Amino acid sequence: MHPWLVVGLGNPGPRYAGNRHNIGAMVVAELAQRAGATPRQHKARAWVSEIRLGTLPGGAPGPRAVLAQPMTYMNVSGGPVANLVRFYKVPLEQLVVVHDELDIDFGQVRVKRGGGEGGHNGLRSISQALGTRDYLRVRLGIGRPPGRQDPADYVLSDFPARDRAEVELLITDGADAVEQLVTEGLVAVQNHFHSR
Repeated sequence: MHPWLVVGLGNPGPRYAGNRHNIGAMVVAELAQRAGATPRQHKARAWVSEIRLGTLPGGAPGPRAVLAQPMTYMNVSGGPVANLVRFYKVPLEQLVVVHDELDIDFGQVRVKRGGGEGGHNGLRSISQALGTRDYLRVRLGIGRPPGRQDPADYVLSDFPARDRAEVELLITDGADAVEQLVTEGLVAVQNHFHSR
């Protein structure tokens, strides 16, 4: 059985760690923590953890999965993702990209397969490297910037302290969505999260 590949998008290093743009990486870190896994460097230029993801109905451990965070900047994350897909022989229907989404209200989680990139350079890089947009996305709503703030500045700024509790909930929901996606399928996770 081929493993799932769950990629959390973000920028590397402490300067970006709390940015809105790094919420995907935060979710993958949460999944690694739940599994008690310590990420290690992979030659594909990514941090990876090999785990069993979630729990199947009936209580059995979920499927094998590789959690990954590219060590490159967001805009060039396609190379590491494509390399991991090849290395682990991951079918594209088992690739899940977890990322921030401006066009979804803050705190909401949406899941889909394929579609456009909506100006998200990380997604664009992955689609170009893979030659397809047909992969699963767990989209974490960060909302639109206030007033006339440039979206690029907004995504590269930290969540404000007043939103900390809501950010923690978003990370938990994002991790839950990934687990439900790989154990129960796309329709089940959409029914659960899109009805909120």
